[in-house]
Amino acid sequence: QVQLVESGGGLVQAGGSLRLSCANSGRTFSNYGMAWFRQAPGKEREFVAAISWSGFSTSYADSVKGRFTISRDNAKNTVYLQMNSLKPEDTAVYYCAAARRGSWSRVEYEYDYWGQGTQVTVSS
Repeated sequence: QVQLVESGGGLVQAGGSLRLSCANSGRTFSNYGMAWFRQAPGKEREFVAAISWSGFSTSYADSVKGRFTISRDNAKNTVYLQMNSLKPEDTAVYYCAAARRGSWSRVEYEYDYWGQGTQVTVSS
């Protein structure tokens, strides 16, 4: 069983940084592709970043490219999202997701497990 728990969200001023963590308290997810999605109030959930099971392949939404970095530590069963130069439009609930397929995907339905989300609020 894969159980994902996000942490690290909070309130930050524009231009600041946060690092989100997603820990799996269940079985190891070293073979799973992992991703972060986000959902802003009144909007649909959208892709943010993804990483393959090995960590060698990553993908980013254009809106966060160059500001956000996804990484993983399989020994710790944890995936991270380093967010720099935050903007008010980054305000959302951020969700971690795991896919048995192992490779990354930008598509929600290809992910098998989801965390409960962590709120990120960026003030102007």
